[in-house]
Amino acid sequence: MLYVVSTPIGNLKDITFRAIEVLKSVDLIACEDTRHTQVLLDHYALLTPTTSYFEHNKITKGQYLIRLLKEGKSIALVSDAGTPGILDPGYHIINLAIKNNIDINFIPGPAALINALVLSGKPAHKFIFAGFLPRGSLTRRNRLKELAKLKCTILFYESCHRIIKTLQDVDEALGDREIVCCRELTKKFEEIKRGRAKDILEELQQHKVRGEFVVVI
Repeated sequence: MLYVVSTPIGNLKDITFRAIEVLKSVDLIACEDTRHTQVLLDHYALLTPTTSYFEHNKITKGQYLIRLLKEGKSIALVSDAGTPGILDPGYHIINLAIKNNIDINFIPGPAALINALVLSGKPAHKFIFAGFLPRGSLTRRNRLKELAKLKCTILFYESCHRIIKTLQDVDEALGDREIVCCRELTKKFEEIKRGRAKDILEELQQHKVRGEFVVVI
């Protein structure tokens, strides 16, 4: 059995009893970063062995994991934070398991995009998750203009390293449209900023920007 296990996006208490039971009982945990996952395992005194499974080894390690599953081993797949398969290589091993007729069990839990959607107060009956926007400013603005045509709520992730430039492009592409910036969700310094992009931008530029962002438009 391949268990796809959601883990906390910040606060280590945001994990289900079922997730802990699975992480304790499986033969192996496949992690994006074993050091990152070990913090969670140590917090709950879980001794299950881990192995790395990330973007740059997903082909070779994926075949290795499938071989173990075929031998009857049980494996838990976790990402660094949140739900595996969303913007991480988890989808690759999930598809391999499907193609090899291996049973898959999903253990639900946190996802930053859902947290942000609910906290934003924006309509949630129809929304688009755009992942990370393009790195280049011109292509990013063009992507924003395309998204702006959609009649639904739009969400995307952004890092602290690019949030300033991205908000500048949001202001350029969308003008006075109100947005919501969610930072460090579930963590000690969680922060929700609402307003026009240029107003939020002015606030962020007053100090060093840290953390991960979800932007809701």
